[in-house]
Amino acid sequence: MTTARLQTPAGELRLTRPGGTAGLRAWDAADELLLAAAEPYLADGQRVLVVDDQFGALTLGLACYQPQTVADSATLVHSLLANAALNPGLPECPAVLNWRRTPTGPFDLVLLRIPRQASYLAWLLRWLSGVLAEDGRILAGGMIKHLPDRSVDVFASAVVTEQVLPARKKARVVVCRGGSASLWEWADQWRGYPVAGMPGPVEALPAVFAREKLDIGTRELLPLIPQAINQVPRGGRILDLACGNGVLGLSVLAGRPGAEVHFSDVSSQAIASVEHNLSRFEGCKCVRLWHQDGIADELPDYQLILLNPPFHEGGVVGDHIALRLFRDAARHLAPGGRLLMVGNRHLGYHRSLKQYFSGIEQRAASPKFVVFEAWNGAA
Repeated sequence: MTTARLQTPAGELRLTRPGGTAGLRAWDAADELLLAAAEPYLADGQRVLVVDDQFGALTLGLACYQPQTVADSATLVHSLLANAALNPGLPECPAVLNWRRTPTGPFDLVLLRIPRQASYLAWLLRWLSGVLAEDGRILAGGMIKHLPDRSVDVFASAVVTEQVLPARKKARVVVCRGGSASLWEWADQWRGYPVAGMPGPVEALPAVFAREKLDIGTRELLPLIPQAINQVPRGGRILDLACGNGVLGLSVLAGRPGAEVHFSDVSSQAIASVEHNLSRFEGCKCVRLWHQDGIADELPDYQLILLNPPFHEGGVVGDHIALRLFRDAARHLAPGGRLLMVGNRHLGYHRSLKQYFSGIEQRAASPKFVVFEAWNGAA
């Protein structure tokens, strides 16, 4: 991990970026610009909210104002704790909230990292309008190359843009007031698609991957699930890892009602989406939902783990996420358990899997995707 220093309203911060992305800083020019833009609006007694901080630069940079922090990604909890430990003189930050446990307004000032997805940005701006004080401001910032398409239209439809600050170091900040658009009346909050055998469409909130149509990698994996379920003894646990909208785990429940199925994802909107979809199923007493990055050590072992690993995290593309998930899966396979996963062919996951599993078998393939089954011990 690389530790570097950032100048903030709280003074100089030491920050590091945990995870498998060595050499990358824990902040970027958008964080710097947001912190600089916030200074004229900061005053004692104000309620400050930070939304989707990446590694804690915004939250710790405003620590003297005791900001509330809400983030979709579970990784912020660990990043914030690690970076707070590097700066022991700062006031203690409140717990990180998420979209299943949201902060309560009104807030006088909001610092928002602009997401890449236009629909998630639209959702955030509508939600923020509902918790913003009457004279409050939203400072929304991001790297220009990562701003979503149609972002100007998204802002115009949801909030009142007061000022677009000059770009600096390829970053941009927009100053907004709340708008009249309501999240609860927004038709695009839930999007989904039908899946054969399901009691209703599989739907998801905007931050969730492939919420409008079935991902083509998942399409390769779904036909293999019935056979995989048959190999799981009655009472065996099944995990949908990096579950997204939960379509893999939901297909298990459709094929074996009452099965013990767990869902895990780093995104709180993904877990909220699974919860929403489960409301259409009956007899889900053994279902568990985990908002976390991978599989926590305290979780049980599983007879079957289903996985379609993401291969990008923010602006970083590669296999570092998949490697973490393979490691976690290997540690949490019960004796005789199997991992069934699909991945992009060009990423060469058959080589990565050999680092963690003693047996690997290709189960299906297409021009772009490959499905592997992996296990430890005897086949």
